[in-house]
Amino acid sequence: MAEFMNTREVADYLRLKERKIYDLVRQKRIPCTRISGKWLFPKTQIDRWLESSGAGQDTVPAVGSDRPPPVVAGSHDPLLEWCVAESGCGLALMTGGSRDGLEKLAAGRAVASGVHILDAGTGAYNVAAVQEALAGLDVVVIEWAEREQGLVVAPGNPLGIRDLADAAARDLRLARRQPGSGARILMDLLLERSGASPAPDGGLPPLRSELDVGLAVLDGRADAGLAIRAVARQLRLDFLPVHRERYDLVMRRRDFFEPPMQRLLEFARSPAAREKAADLQGYDLEGLGRVRWNAP
Repeated sequence: MAEFMNTREVADYLRLKERKIYDLVRQKRIPCTRISGKWLFPKTQIDRWLESSGAGQDTVPAVGSDRPPPVVAGSHDPLLEWCVAESGCGLALMTGGSRDGLEKLAAGRAVASGVHILDAGTGAYNVAAVQEALAGLDVVVIEWAEREQGLVVAPGNPLGIRDLADAAARDLRLARRQPGSGARILMDLLLERSGASPAPDGGLPPLRSELDVGLAVLDGRADAGLAIRAVARQLRLDFLPVHRERYDLVMRRRDFFEPPMQRLLEFARSPAAREKAADLQGYDLEGLGRVRWNAP
């Protein structure tokens, strides 16, 4: 079977009706990704989801249950996705943006969340947002990687785009992430600081991942968008560096010490993972595993 299944294929695989699959997608209860307007379902993550939740019998763990499902929510990261698949950690990804991930973690619908939220006042990453969203919970913020953010543009940069402010000033079509995502927070802040007016979106709705931003540029639906260098590398797009950010994993303290998370972090320190990071480009793993904040 192919690495990715479409809606009909995953319905047959799970022995469910397609309508039920769309219900699960709408409720964000099944691992999936949207590429060029189509929902795709990674088979490896579907298999892990089946093992952990009994999805074929429609017994997905309830929100607020004592033990959250083995799902990493939040912002998508290509290296994290690869490490989850290769490490055998038993976790699955269900990405939907940084703040969305914190909400799922708070509700007990995820075991961890990937975040990259810049605090405009301090210039620091993630801790302020975690303190606000998860107040009162025994959470820990663990560094995953520093990543290079920038503008992804068509190969060869045919429009001669210089930077984000230039794209906005020239009324170019700028692909945007959904509100609450780390990339959208950064884009809005950079545009505000440059004094630029928001650029037209060309009728493109907010996109759910940085990969979707890259695909919009690749397909010619947008002239540029903010994404990490690894996305540009994967899609063979040109990349104009703008900013370095920190991507962290947030989780309850008890879950940090559980085998799935420890296995993932151990694998991420392996030579294979570091070789993959170098191939993807734009990663600095020097601080991987460092505790950035531990709730009192």
